[in-house]
Amino acid sequence: MRQNGQNYEQKVLGALACAGMGDALGAATELYSIDEIIQHYQGFISDFQTPPEDTFAGSLGGVSGLITDDASQMYVFAEGLIKTGKANFDTQAWTECLLRWASMEPYANYKGPTTEQVVKALKEGKPTNTIGRIGTSSRQAPNVGTTNGAAMRVAPAGLVWPGQPEKACELAFATCLPSHDTNIAIASACAIASGVSSAMMANATVDSILASALHGAEYGEQLAAERARVVAGPKIGKRLQLALDIAQSNSQLEPFLRELEGFVGNSVNAHESVPSAIAIFAFCQGDPWQTIHAAANAGNDTDSIATMAGAMAGAYKGFSALPPDKYQFFYQVNKKDFDVERIARELSTLC
Repeated sequence: MRQNGQNYEQKVLGALACAGMGDALGAATELYSIDEIIQHYQGFISDFQTPPEDTFAGSLGGVSGLITDDASQMYVFAEGLIKTGKANFDTQAWTECLLRWASMEPYANYKGPTTEQVVKALKEGKPTNTIGRIGTSSRQAPNVGTTNGAAMRVAPAGLVWPGQPEKACELAFATCLPSHDTNIAIASACAIASGVSSAMMANATVDSILASALHGAEYGEQLAAERARVVAGPKIGKRLQLALDIAQSNSQLEPFLRELEGFVGNSVNAHESVPSAIAIFAFCQGDPWQTIHAAANAGNDTDSIATMAGAMAGAYKGFSALPPDKYQFFYQVNKKDFDVERIARELSTLC
């Protein structure tokens, strides 16, 4: 179903804004357990807050409403696509984006464990596939390249390929290779990209988006088996189905989040945070603010979880579904470095 450009722009802006708002909201709870969130905020966090000093954002002097590495990498990816065009965007183009991002303050200070090592290797002109090698063999440790760094930033791959999830996955794959070249990370990124691609359609439903995310996870496994690296560890499709079953069996937010944390997890590991993000989207039936509110209270890697879940919800419901007051606060804080409205306007021309 073809949509007009105005509808695409509203969905692109919805995704980019909601994802960024999720990142900023979750920055104030990152690293905290669910119990610590409730204790610190006298209940669940419900609005943008200045991040406490014992969060990553707080330790770096982050302010209320400011994004972190998650959304900033997503916006840099979007700007790279605008510059290059989706047909010409490849792994080299993403590498240039990543190095550009690595020079941006304060965002580069948030580098995750995988990205930190990869950026260092790229700057030194060393091949990234030597990171974590075992002895003198060609085998890399199975935990290298399995975090959620590729999935957290991947939403633009789905935004520019509306209703074409496998093309979205191919584009997502190109962004995985320098840093997150494992089946776990690739399947996770493809699950998000595929879900966002389907959410862009006018006739999208929560069920169709979830089915697309599951298909993306399987497609990502295939891409990794054919062109990247397969490591020991959980299958994203199976973990995602477990997470969705938990969402289906719960009706109250706190018991749902606690069960999700206990059975699936909420860490920087892609096989925990990505299925949890998609399950939160499902539990909240794609409502943008409810989705990022739930994600920001899920514990641990809350900013990444809220970024991923928010991208899907924002693409599904569109910009008009975001709370205007909360969006305006977010926009004013971040527009100096990332004018999300301009980015969305230009990116939507690629749809």
